[in-house]
Amino acid sequence: MAVGRPPKPVERKRRLGNPGGRKLPTLTVLPTPPATTTAAPEPHRPLMRNASGTAGAGMQLWRLIWDAASPWLRRDMDVELVMLVCEQTDERTLLRDRMFRIGLDWRERAALRALEKQIATNLAQLGFTPTDRARLGMTQTNTDSLQEFRDQVAARRQAN
Repeated sequence: MAVGRPPKPVERKRRLGNPGGRKLPTLTVLPTPPATTTAAPEPHRPLMRNASGTAGAGMQLWRLIWDAASPWLRRDMDVELVMLVCEQTDERTLLRDRMFRIGLDWRERAALRALEKQIATNLAQLGFTPTDRARLGMTQTNTDSLQEFRDQVAARRQAN
């Protein structure tokens, strides 16, 4: 288990103007993949379907991951971890459904919370948290309206 504070996301450091003065990683601009590789790969093990026959939570997550993270995920190497987290999501859906229908005892609830923690850890390994995206060099800074206003005020003061 890590000791100390979790690292501050690079996006936040950039927004604050790099108060620590340390060197920040350079932004990486990834080229758009060719049109032939944009389609999500098919899962190599079956994922759960809803009672109506539509895609279950695991399959929805599968599509979301490959659509959102395709620039930094490698289809030949990361497919197993993506498959694992999608299967965990299906298992979580089953446990939550059972919890709402018949209830769970404390052991099953603890198992559900542990499963949710594993899902969060695996999603972080795939780069779905700001900190992990920064470690991958995939940051994106968004300026909010307050920052835009501050920039306008600063520009007016310098003009006068």
